[in-house]
Amino acid sequence: QVQLVESGGGLVQAGGSLRLSCAASGHTFSSYVMGWFRQAPGKEREFVSAISTWGDIRHYGDSVKGRFTISRDNAKNTVYLQMNSLKPEDTAVYSCAARASVIISTGSSEYDYWGQGTQVTVSS
Repeated sequence: QVQLVESGGGLVQAGGSLRLSCAASGHTFSSYVMGWFRQAPGKEREFVSAISTWGDIRHYGDSVKGRFTISRDNAKNTVYLQMNSLKPEDTAVYSCAARASVIISTGSSEYDYWGQGTQVTVSS
């Protein structure tokens, strides 16, 4: 069982930056692929980014490539999402997720554990 707690969301102006964190409980964090997803009101959940167990492979959704960076610190059981050049269309609830596999995936149904989410609002 893995418990995930996100933090770092908030209100920011367009062009600004935020850094999201996701702290995981448990002793086997390094064995999980970690992902970030987002969901805006009235829209389906969208893949944002994912990182392999040791951080050597990273995937990004097309809408965030070049602006967002995912990273992880296995010693701290934490995954991060650095978001730069934020746009109003980035406004959503951002959730981190853990996949009990070494195979990275962009599909939300492939993840086993989810955090409660943190709100990110980008004003124009």
